[in-house]
Amino acid sequence: MKLRRRQFLHIVAGAATLPALSTIALAQAYPTRPVRWIVPYPAGGTTDLVARLMADWLSKRLGQQFVIENKPGGGTNIGVEAVVNAPADGYTLLFTVATNAINPSLYKSLPFDFQRDIAPVSGLAELPLVMEVNPGVPAKTLAEFIAYAKANPGKINFASFGARTISDLAIDLFETSVGVDVVHVPYPGGAPMVIDIISGRVQAGIDALPNSLPHIRAGTMRALAILSATRTPALPDVPTAGETIPGFAVQPWTGVGVPRGTPTAIIERLNREINAGLADPGIKASLAKVGGTPIIRTPEQMRTLIASGIEKWATVVKQAGIKPE
Repeated sequence: MKLRRRQFLHIVAGAATLPALSTIALAQAYPTRPVRWIVPYPAGGTTDLVARLMADWLSKRLGQQFVIENKPGGGTNIGVEAVVNAPADGYTLLFTVATNAINPSLYKSLPFDFQRDIAPVSGLAELPLVMEVNPGVPAKTLAEFIAYAKANPGKINFASFGARTISDLAIDLFETSVGVDVVHVPYPGGAPMVIDIISGRVQAGIDALPNSLPHIRAGTMRALAILSATRTPALPDVPTAGETIPGFAVQPWTGVGVPRGTPTAIIERLNREINAGLADPGIKASLAKVGGTPIIRTPEQMRTLIASGIEKWATVVKQAGIKPE
C-alpha cells in the first residue's frame, strides 16, 4: 500500500509539471509559421522603418518571416482593434506607440481597453519630437521664442502633424506650461507641415525629428528644442525643452504588444530577441541615422510606461479643455 501511494504521488507530481513543460516547449518551438506584425500607420513613415528593421532581425533570429501589415486609421485604433481581436497565440503583434496612451482620454468609447487587452512585450525606440521654426522667426532659442510668443499673443501659427496627435497635445502642454497663446494649425502629416514651415506659411511647429532632421541640417528650418528628457546624438547642440522649462518632456516611445492571454513564455522569448536586436550595433546605427534611440525594457517596465503616459495625457487633455469624441 505504501509503494502504491508513493507511485501515485509521483504520478501526480509528474502531471503537475506537464503544463509548465508544455509551455516551455511551446516557446522553444515558436514560431512555426510566419508572424503578422500590425503597424497602425501607413507604409513609408518612420514607424514603418523601425518596424521593418526589427522584423528583419526577428526573421533571421527565429527562422520565420515577421510580415509587416500596415493598418492606418482611427488614430491607431483600427490597428489596435485588429490585434485585440486576433488569437492570443504569438502570431499577431502590434507596433505600439505613445498615441495608444493618449487615446483613452480623446475618445468617449473604444471597442477595447488598451491597458487590459494588449499585453506589453518590449520597447523599441524613442523617436524624439523637435520644436522648430522658420529661419525668419526672430528667436534663436526656446527662451527667446517664449518671449516672442508672449509679445504676440494669438498671432503665431504653430503647426502639428495632426489634430489630436502627440504633436498637437505637445503644443497644448507647451501653452499651459509657459502661458502663451498660439494658433494651432493641424496638418495631415509631417511632410506637408514641414513644407509650410519652410515656406513661412506657418512660423513654428512640433514634428517627429526623423522627418525634420534633413531640413534642420540643411538650414531651411531652425531647431529650438528637443522635447525628450535628454539631448539626442543626432543634434547634440540642440538643448532639450526641459533645460528652459523645468520638468517639460514629451517622450514619444514605440514598442511591441500582443493580445491579452498570449503565453508568458512566448512574450519572454520575443522580449529577449527584440532586446538583443536593440543592442545590436547595426540596428543602433540605423536608428541613430534618423534620430532614434533604442528603448530596452521588460514587459513590466513597458506596462509602467504606458500607465504613466495614460495618466499624464489625461491631465493635459483636461487642462486644454479638449472634449472626447
